[in-house]
Amino acid sequence: MGKDEAQAKPTSALERAKAPREESGMLSGAVTGLIESLLDVGIDGKGPFDSAQKVADIKRAEKPGADDAVDAVVRGHLKLAAAGGFVTGLGGFVTLPVALPVNVVEFYIVATRMVASIASLRGYDIKQPEIRSAVLLTLVGADADDLLKKAGVTSTGRLANLAAQRLPGPAMMVVNKAVGFRLLSTAGKKTLTRFGKGVPVIGGVVGAGLDSYLLKKIADHARHEFPPKGKGF
Repeated sequence: MGKDEAQAKPTSALERAKAPREESGMLSGAVTGLIESLLDVGIDGKGPFDSAQKVADIKRAEKPGADDAVDAVVRGHLKLAAAGGFVTGLGGFVTLPVALPVNVVEFYIVATRMVASIASLRGYDIKQPEIRSAVLLTLVGADADDLLKKAGVTSTGRLANLAAQRLPGPAMMVVNKAVGFRLLSTAGKKTLTRFGKGVPVIGGVVGAGLDSYLLKKIADHARHEFPPKGKGF
């Protein structure tokens, strides 16, 4: 073994030892960035991207009933998904420290706003931390109960019921991070399989038809998880 090789070996071993920690830090940062984007942009709005509350208020004023307003919110977001207009609407708000395709993050932001708007129209306070967490949990569909269990939170039927539990802030942070990890694990790959349904997206390019299909599934799930207050709640 040459002198140069002998000197290089400890260095490479050190780098290998550091790599898992660095990757873990990047993943944690990515989760934090994703959740902040979903809450700050998807629910609260930013720049030209209207907040969920504003979208709900506009549709509430335009439509005679809550159900009609919900239908209008869903149609509007499905059109946005089909048009692929995410980049135009969001600009440079989406930045994550991992190679997660921006259009995937934007899809989840649009989905978050749609779900939060539905929740507001159904009578829920989307400023309440538990409701905001319930909105995020709606994005992962059938995985929500599993994530709640792993976070140490007792599932009480519909996700909107989280509001009645008055969970402490740290518990909500754990739930939100669990959602972030699940979204990254299903979307942060070259070949994406969102929601575990075996629908591949090659090279991070999300087609309009697939986005519309997935968004429709999330909308249906949101209608179930956020029934009109006073009906099944």
